[in-house]
Amino acid sequence: MAPAVLAELLSDPDLPPHDERNFLSMRLLEVTPGYWQRAGKLRADLIRRGYRPKLADTLIAQTCIDHDVPLLTRDRDFRPFVRHGGLRLI
Repeated sequence: MAPAVLAELLSDPDLPPHDERNFLSMRLLEVTPGYWQRAGKLRADLIRRGYRPKLADTLIAQTCIDHDVPLLTRDRDFRPFVRHGGLRLI
């Protein structure tokens, strides 16, 4: 799981304790060298193309791209990352 996904999940004030335990037991994908630079450049590229990517979405997308892991989401905000960043979706 991308660390930013875990942070989003844990930010739910109504999250049941058993769900929190399950989320905390999942392996987190490591931040790799150069991650922050790549994420910043990816977001800048999308902004330059006229998109308005959220920072959290960018961090999630970059983590998945770095680890070649597809992202399971129904959120349409990730489509620009597919078109221009190499993100794969499920």
